[in-house]
Amino acid sequence: MVSNFPTAEPAGPPNANGDDPATENPAQERDNDGSPLVRIRSLLPGLARAEQRVAKVVLDDPSAVARRSITEVALAANTSETTVTRFCKAIGVGGYPQLRIALAADTARSAARSTRNLGGDIAYDDDLAAVVSKVSFADARAVEETAEQLDIAALERVIGLLAGANRVDVYGVGASAFVAADLQQKLHRIGRVSFAWSDTHIMLTSAAVLKPGDVAVGISHTGATTDTVEALRAAKEHGATTVALTNFPRSPISEVADHVLTTAARETTFRSGATASRIAQLMVVDCLFIGVAQQHMDEAVKALDATRDAVGTHRLGVRPDGRRRSRETGK
Repeated sequence: MVSNFPTAEPAGPPNANGDDPATENPAQERDNDGSPLVRIRSLLPGLARAEQRVAKVVLDDPSAVARRSITEVALAANTSETTVTRFCKAIGVGGYPQLRIALAADTARSAARSTRNLGGDIAYDDDLAAVVSKVSFADARAVEETAEQLDIAALERVIGLLAGANRVDVYGVGASAFVAADLQQKLHRIGRVSFAWSDTHIMLTSAAVLKPGDVAVGISHTGATTDTVEALRAAKEHGATTVALTNFPRSPISEVADHVLTTAARETTFRSGATASRIAQLMVVDCLFIGVAQQHMDEAVKALDATRDAVGTHRLGVRPDGRRRSRETGK
């Protein structure tokens, strides 16, 4: 399902080299070696309307497009062959022949990866067994596709920033607030000074007291959540380094972020539940946490031991193996 922020207007005329300026920022591009379908979904909201129609034709049946001519695809999308070519350049595959090759390769990879046909979206009359299968499949694919397209160099830079920050403030509202709280709790448990905020006023007041050496992380699946974007902008204005975690690299939040990490989640019919998007975000959060812990290994291990011991006496007196715990330590 497509996010709800407004479709961006074309970025302007090509530059002297004939390139589209909107595709020149590598910080906002996905790995071209990844799935073309993942890239199309992530860039879809920022495409021109005619290009969005081409994208829909491709996403609806990629294996068929891999066999079609450019004329057939243009007719199916009710547009021109020139628009199809512009669409190909906008998603970073160069031209229509390259798109067909990429789609054919991606279709082959998908067929090899899984023989299950789960029928895509959840239908209102699906029984519970079908719902379980589709949800688990969508969550697994969100994690796999996020891992495939995640920019490791960008991830490494963000880990370094979090590991060396004086303070980390994490912003998110709605379902993203739970992901923000998870990142804050993980960082806090290994001794990093971190706060998570979901109230708009508190996010803005938090951003107002940040300074150089601090890091602000904004989490938003659509990248268009006004509260989170405004807080990240305020943090940047006060000198903090800003990081965005979003599914759409050309969304508004990327404009106020120094570093952008992307997920690759496809939501089901019940988008308001923020299901696959949350799982994909949590996967990136886990990578950040482990990366930071590795950079402070001795300190992290001691902090984890200390925090585990601190809550040990508040667990019931039976261990997972059935033996009784010590009342003194809870171990």
